Amino acid sequence: MTDYINIIVFFILISCGYFFGKHAEKNHYASINKREKKMLKIPTTNSRHPIGEIPDVMKSRLVHGNVVISVDYFKRILAGLRNFFGGPVRSYETLVDRARREAILRMKESCPGAGQIINLRIETSSISQGGKNTIGSIEVLAYGTAIFFYPEN
Repeated sequence: MTDYINIIVFFILISCGYFFGKHAEKNHYASINKREKKMLKIPTTNSRHPIGEIPDVMKSRLVHGNVVISVDYFKRILAGLRNFFGGPVRSYETLVDRARREAILRMKESCPGAGQIINLRIETSSISQGGKNTIGSIEVLAYGTAIFFYPEN
């Protein structure tokens, strides 16, 4: 009898993780999309040179944005199954996508008034949680050089 209860509890927890995780991910993507539309006015490139014809540069400075996003248990279980059977780990792809986009947004939000950001670089790392070869969270750091132009007269 206790084995059945343990199995039922396990499936309830997995179901809750799935639904709450999916809801949180959907809300995060909605927030990212809304903020990306606002930040379109700041062009960003990984080139060391500014984009197009540029006016006189008033100043430039290093800017950065970082984020740490945790892996939910449902995705961890799916990734474990995928590792067992082989193939792409799609459950982590959305996690990495959200983290990368969030870090770039935070970088852009840290430099209001910038004309553009050049030399964009992105660093990622996993934060292990206990066991060997397990991922608890992913950290993404985005950094670059913000260029500020003199205001047009």
